[in-house]
Amino acid sequence: MRRDEKLAQAAQNDVGQLISVLMDAARLGLEPGTEQYYLVPRWNKKKGCTEVTGVRGYQGEIELMYRAGAVSSVIVEVVYDADKFEYRPGRDERPIHEIDWDAKDRGQLRLAYAYAVMKDGATSKVVVLNKGHIAKARAKSDSADKNWSSWNTDEEAMWLKTAAHRLTKWVPTSAEYIREQLRVKAEVDAEQTNPATPTLVYRQFAPHEDLNDEGPIDAEFVED
Repeated sequence: MRRDEKLAQAAQNDVGQLISVLMDAARLGLEPGTEQYYLVPRWNKKKGCTEVTGVRGYQGEIELMYRAGAVSSVIVEVVYDADKFEYRPGRDERPIHEIDWDAKDRGQLRLAYAYAVMKDGATSKVVVLNKGHIAKARAKSDSADKNWSSWNTDEEAMWLKTAAHRLTKWVPTSAEYIREQLRVKAEVDAEQTNPATPTLVYRQFAPHEDLNDEGPIDAEFVED
């Protein structure tokens, strides 16, 4: 806040709102004032002043995915005009993205994409966003037209953040996922430790017996 006069003023305008934002960052386990969790001054029409708003950055979104424990890696990238990018859903498991690192100018931002590799090696849904998708996301920001907005000061990061945020719809990001996995594992371990042992009953039918009766049939499991 000492480095950002507008942010400091927004914090002074509503200290309670600032505390609420910091508590949200603490709950998520993300560091405020970084690319994990942005602190952004936002104009509040009702109050007639700016206040501090917390916005999860793309690094924060990725951190939450890793922390949930379901993924082994998360890939979030942007594509420029000079890059080669190929991806056909249903044919390609993952995008093919080639960059000419010797190019002096890669051109303008064209696409953003994100996907995760799960612990079992499977690939999550691949999210690909074009300029139209990004424009819609930007339009939802109240401060996108401000000079200090991240949409203007760090546009690439906002493209990455938008792609990462869309991926969270398809990849677990909550610690509840870990708790659920541990609960299921505990139940499975308990069943393996104390299995219910069924009794196998064989019956030899005589030629005249009615096979439609309600008695046990051949090789039927009957619980003790």
